[in-house]
Amino acid sequence: MTQNRPLGFGIIGTGAIAGMHAEAINACEDSNLIAVCSSSPERAQKAAAKFNVPADADRKAFLSRKEVDVVCICTHSGNHLEPALEAARAGKHVLLEKPIEVNLERADALIKACKDAGVTLGVIFQNRLKPGYLKLKEAVQSGKLGKLLMGTAAINWYREPSYYSSSSWKGTKEGDGGAALINQGVHTIDLLLDIMGDADAVFGQVRTMVHAIEGEDTGTAIVNFKSGALGTITGGTSLYPGNPERLEIYGEKGTIILEGGKIVVYAIKGESSDNASQTDMGGSGASDPMAIDYKLHQGQIKDMVEAIRKDRPPMVTGEDARRSLELILGIYRSSAENKLVKLK
Repeated sequence: MTQNRPLGFGIIGTGAIAGMHAEAINACEDSNLIAVCSSSPERAQKAAAKFNVPADADRKAFLSRKEVDVVCICTHSGNHLEPALEAARAGKHVLLEKPIEVNLERADALIKACKDAGVTLGVIFQNRLKPGYLKLKEAVQSGKLGKLLMGTAAINWYREPSYYSSSSWKGTKEGDGGAALINQGVHTIDLLLDIMGDADAVFGQVRTMVHAIEGEDTGTAIVNFKSGALGTITGGTSLYPGNPERLEIYGEKGTIILEGGKIVVYAIKGESSDNASQTDMGGSGASDPMAIDYKLHQGQIKDMVEAIRKDRPPMVTGEDARRSLELILGIYRSSAENKLVKLK
């Protein structure tokens, strides 16, 4: 890798989200899409035509491409570990789609492999780059809200039955890790933890009430944060017609509420409540999983390049992504055991 050429990116997995990565990579001045890798020769051939780059059906051949510096892993959630291990061993930096994996053992093995290989590991949580969220985070970090008292995340979405029936892994515990919370809700749960800090304990309840799936389509939880603050989470893919996700942060000096990434309440003692400058950059997947654009992914691609160049951690590290996974798995365990679960 040299400092005077764009970094070469490759993509493993050629489903819908891979197109978002490809657009984001090609939109950045300092990154180029070099090749893609799919699970079969037929899918690889289609991907080559779609992305206009070479495609491999064999990961070993794909990872032997010297021009590939960074590998974006866009396989299903329960199939992140194996390609990440191979990429790290090949000396490639790794950028994963969320969630990092479907259980903590696999997530920890992935994090360790990248550390041992000396490669950068980043995880896509693009909503951290929405302008409304950045304004919220700045207000919290600067102390404008004072001591945080409560944070709530609501991801009350809807998916048509065809969303699940069209795939062999969606809504399964092995492939998806669960369903509504770990797949759709994880983005807003990540934001909740990024603002409120680590969770200490959780009491959760999940149900499968509408869809014919193994994982949950409806869930709720009460969260105790290590800071002493409280939190709530609601989420689902059964909640027709699907409402934009909400993040509500309450402090002793005021309240900020985001809806679909846009500030809808900005009430801080001594400040005006002008939200006119907020935009809906990135969109919301409340009822359509692809009702988002690539611009926020582009921001994370750019950050990943800078992190590699400057030898610094990326915007979302493996350890950062592990936190939301641990909390969601805690909700699942709490529901199964019908008791409060203490998190490590």
